[in-house]
Amino acid sequence: MAAVMKPTEPTIDRSGDDSSENIPTNPTDNSTFREIVTSNLTRRGLMQGSMAVAAAGFLAPKPAHAGSNSALGDWFSRRPRRGSLLDFRGLTIEAATSQGGKTVTVSPDYEYDVLIPWGTPIKPGVPEYAGDPQTRPTAAEQENQIGIGHDGMWFYPINLPSLLRLESRFRRELPSWLRRFLLTSRSGVLAINHEFGRNSHVLGKSGPETLEDVRLSQAAHGVSCVEVKSNRRGKWKLRKRSGLNRRITVNTPVEFSGPVAHSHLLQNTAANEMRGTVNNCGSGPTPWGTYITCEENFNGYFGTPNGEGEFSGANDLQTAAYARYGFSTFGFGYFWQNHDPRFDLSNPDYANESNRFGWCVEIDPFNPHAKPVKRTAMGRFKHEAVAMSELRDGRVAAYMGDDQRGDYIYKFESKYPWRKAKAYGKSPLDEGKLYVGKFDDDGNADGTGMGTWIELTPTNPEIAAAGLTSIELVLTYARLAADAVGATKMDRPEWSTIGTSGQVFWTLTNNDRKDDGAGEVSESNPIFENSDGYIIETKDTSSTRFKWNMFSISRNTRGTEPEEDPQLLAEDLPYAAYTPPADGGENVFTDPDAAYADPFGRLYIGTDGGQPDGLQDQLTVFDTRTGEYKRLLMGVNNDEITGITFTPDFGTLFTNTQHPGDGNPELTNFPAADDGVTIPRDCTLVVRRKYRSPMGLSLPASR
Repeated sequence: MAAVMKPTEPTIDRSGDDSSENIPTNPTDNSTFREIVTSNLTRRGLMQGSMAVAAAGFLAPKPAHAGSNSALGDWFSRRPRRGSLLDFRGLTIEAATSQGGKTVTVSPDYEYDVLIPWGTPIKPGVPEYAGDPQTRPTAAEQENQIGIGHDGMWFYPINLPSLLRLESRFRRELPSWLRRFLLTSRSGVLAINHEFGRNSHVLGKSGPETLEDVRLSQAAHGVSCVEVKSNRRGKWKLRKRSGLNRRITVNTPVEFSGPVAHSHLLQNTAANEMRGTVNNCGSGPTPWGTYITCEENFNGYFGTPNGEGEFSGANDLQTAAYARYGFSTFGFGYFWQNHDPRFDLSNPDYANESNRFGWCVEIDPFNPHAKPVKRTAMGRFKHEAVAMSELRDGRVAAYMGDDQRGDYIYKFESKYPWRKAKAYGKSPLDEGKLYVGKFDDDGNADGTGMGTWIELTPTNPEIAAAGLTSIELVLTYARLAADAVGATKMDRPEWSTIGTSGQVFWTLTNNDRKDDGAGEVSESNPIFENSDGYIIETKDTSSTRFKWNMFSISRNTRGTEPEEDPQLLAEDLPYAAYTPPADGGENVFTDPDAAYADPFGRLYIGTDGGQPDGLQDQLTVFDTRTGEYKRLLMGVNNDEITGITFTPDFGTLFTNTQHPGDGNPELTNFPAADDGVTIPRDCTLVVRRKYRSPMGLSLPASR
């Protein structure tokens, strides 16, 4: 083991600083999305805050029929035969800001409860951390408590395994309405990511001083799988005595599968066990009932002791990958490398440790003894989230964004139908093709066009010429492979979700081009200074071709045109020019991030960024048929609203407030009462319609 340098106490807590997402590491001159749409486009009006007009957009979602004949759907999911899908009163700006960002606010037609805040024990006998500013959990306690940084999640009904066995006998999935009838909405396993927690929040100080401090920070990251249950009044709680409860952290044993599983690229001289998952951001369910958690900003946990020294054991390709994936000597300021040699990039014994992170990780929520499995066929990059759909031939396609400015969108297609693969004891995610998206150069005047999915394979001469001569190299250094084939640079691709007709919605959250002045006409976006973000819609026409449509431009939800430098505005493409919304900006939102499209034609968007008009981050809901959108919920000061999942009857919505107040009790004490002292805690919000009937079904609220 290499000698570990004595740590120096950082004077400023910079842990969790992922602002590097806005600093591109893409050195190529690949075409950008902005360049894809020709500069002679004519401005078009975008309906209802930049939603594409259905008659003009070939990707406009078809009306959803799933569940429309079911009497069990909640009014979250109830699909009127006519009129808006958004049959609730939107949360107004006045109501949302009335509490000064100290507490969560929600539409007057809904109510919410708090579930599993950071520090909640998941086993009997474990103490709760309730936000006392003078104390923190021990590392051992945190390993059996809910982690911090609540993010992507999914609800798995407790009887899902039984239904999956039934469907296996029939070799097909039951109709969606029958599934919702058979699956319980009263209890299940909630799988939830814990993306990050700053040192000052988790440790109560700016940096770790001992290995115990590092272990506490590491235990706060990762994933929780916990059984939750509601009573007859709809109040949910965690079942501490459930045998399904477990934490998965940076130090949990894991397995690797797929083409890279036995590669030398994952081997260390230290011969240490494969362990851990970190910076778990978005997620997605599989058709076979497992959970995919995505490792995003994994690079920020590596560095050199106190930021001094050089990276060791790197060949030319690894050196290029270090730069391309954004590794630095300081990382994000967690300083794990001061005490844990696994994260010390200058330690030759752990030269390949960083290659063990940046993957999609599969977890079985119903088997707490099964190791999480890193599915290497899906590629290594900063996975924000994953959206999976079943193709007509039974294979699966997974759509993934790489969340950094100037990076790409990806697709994985399995080689075999998933039921056939499972029947032979194989994972559908271990064999298949990984593609990267390239938009055609001839976009249309209304913000639509075509694109190509380019397979990432060493048989491609451009990829081989970049030194990626094996599939192991291609998948481990997927960013370099995508660079080589000229993939289209995008504005921080975040979540993806599948719509009612198979279309994929992608959230592109923003860029910060104004701050660094880079890429005046070579950035991936029709708006030069894309501070508000937008949503793109794609739909595959084959395995290698797709249509695209500019679905929503967030600055067009503002009531007034943002004040921008005229020279910057002159760079914008005409169709993306500001168009005032019909509601005057009452439902304004910016920085779209988390996304979920339900089976009925609604799209739920959680935001992450500075919201206008005194608002905090929020949850906005769209009717994708009409372009109407409303604000359902607003979070607290300096938080992020992320993670969206429902019970099968769509009677209960789960979402999260992440890093409330950035851990500062002066900004908020949520979920505790406002006292200016208690440390705020990340938590899950359980949202339900008011006016529930004695049978537990929701009744329509007064309009």
